Formats: sequence, structure tokens, C-alpha cells
Amino acid sequence: MKSWSIVLRGLALAGITWGAQAAEIELQGSRLLVSGMLDGSALQRFTEELGSGQVRTVVFENSLGGTAEAAGEYARAIRASGVNTEVKGQCHAACAYAFLAGKGHRFGRGFLVHGLLIPLPARPRPEELASRWRGDQAQKTLAEFTAPPAKPDAGGTPRERWQPGQGVLFTSTPTLFGRVYNSYYCDGTQGHDTSRCELLSDADPYKLGVLTP
Repeated sequence: MKSWSIVLRGLALAGITWGAQAAEIELQGSRLLVSGMLDGSALQRFTEELGSGQVRTVVFENSLGGTAEAAGEYARAIRASGVNTEVKGQCHAACAYAFLAGKGHRFGRGFLVHGLLIPLPARPRPEELASRWRGDQAQKTLAEFTAPPAKPDAGGTPRERWQPGQGVLFTSTPTLFGRVYNSYYCDGTQGHDTSRCELLSDADPYKLGVLTP
């Protein structure tokens, strides 16, 4: 258990290091590398690169933060172009929903620890996990964040549904015997300390459709 705590603390430090960087786009052959926060500032170039027909895979590398609206725009562009998506390192919040829009969506190879934090408005029930991110369901979940709130909170103001640190965290850690996958629920109170997230059982990312073969 201690080893997984160390891994999660490493992810927390990654969030502190990369979280504030604006989005950067770089074309490498047929791979479009996207890093930094998806705030919409690089969206125009992103859509132009996809529209060129040269890109086959969008690679998200250490992309944290961003808005639900930006996530929706990136996801629409990815779905329209039919490209695959890949994560290298960390992909949290807006990046996660953009990643799920790929025709095929996978973690990268090599010896990096990968982490995918998908925001959710509430803790998912076991039966919800089975279908939450299959097909168009991921985009329906994303739409919940941009829809007007049904009712205000106790203070009389609408509660912001989009909490980038609240959701399900999927990790992939390299070992001598192959990769080990784990899934956690983070309620948002953990801040940068993701070691406080709750380990989920029977939440294999391949079975849930979060990762494709």
C-alpha cells in the first residue's frame, strides 16, 4: 500500500509543476503533441492542425486543468477528425474528456507513470462506472457540467459543477513484470495530495472503456 501512496504523491507533485502552464501545440509528423492547460487559448491552432488531414494521433502530455467548455471544443474537434488519442504522463480535467473523444484512446508506452483524472459531479455508483465512458456517454457526462444548475445551493448561489480535482483517477505504473493499473475516487478535498483518494475495486480502465486495446 505504501508504494501506491508514493506513486500518488508523485502525481500530486506533477500537478504542482505543470498545472499553471498554458496549452502548447507541436506537430511531430503524424502526431500532434498537446501540453499544458486546455483553456481555449490554443484551440484555433489545434483545430487547424486537425483539419490539415496530416494528424493521426493527438498526444496529451502533462496537461492539467482547463474548463468544461474548452474540453467540449477539443473533444468535438477530435471526434470530427476521427483521430486516435494518447496520454504521456498526466492528463487531468479538460484533457481527460478530450482524450476520451479519440477513436482509440490509450496510455503511451515507455516507463512513465500515466494518470488520467476524469471529473465527475458526484461519486459514481458501481453500475454507473460500467457505462459512464462508453461511446457517447462520456460527452453526455461532460454536457452535465455546462448545463444550467437545477437549483442553487444552501447559500442561494448555483454550485459550480466543474471541480477539476473531483472525479475518478486512473493510473498506470511500469514494473519489471509489466504495467499495473489502479483506479481511485478523488472527492476534491485532497488538493494536490492525491494519495488521499479512495482506491476503487473492480474498476479496470479497459473493462470500463476508458482505455482501448
